[in-house]
Amino acid sequence: MNIRRLVLDVDKAIRQPTLIDLAKAIGSVKGVEGTNITVTEIDLETVGTVVTVEGNQIDFPNLVKAIESTGAVLHSVDEIATGERLVEAIKRRR
Repeated sequence: MNIRRLVLDVDKAIRQPTLIDLAKAIGSVKGVEGTNITVTEIDLETVGTVVTVEGNQIDFPNLVKAIESTGAVLHSVDEIATGERLVEAIKRRR
């Protein structure tokens, strides 16, 4: 399956890894062409982030290993896009 985009819920400790360390680890994974890390919440010990990764043939098992190798934790996969091209989600009106 050709994974093109992933949106991940990732938590990290306040001090380590830094966002740069996390981005470097993610960027080293086969298939990753770009990464966006957004801080969503901060408490006394942890930082919650949303990590968006795009590329072609992203190696998901190695992506998880890379994230965990920094000491960060993957909580969930919130979005995945696969196939030959990216399809943008369309919000429905109700």
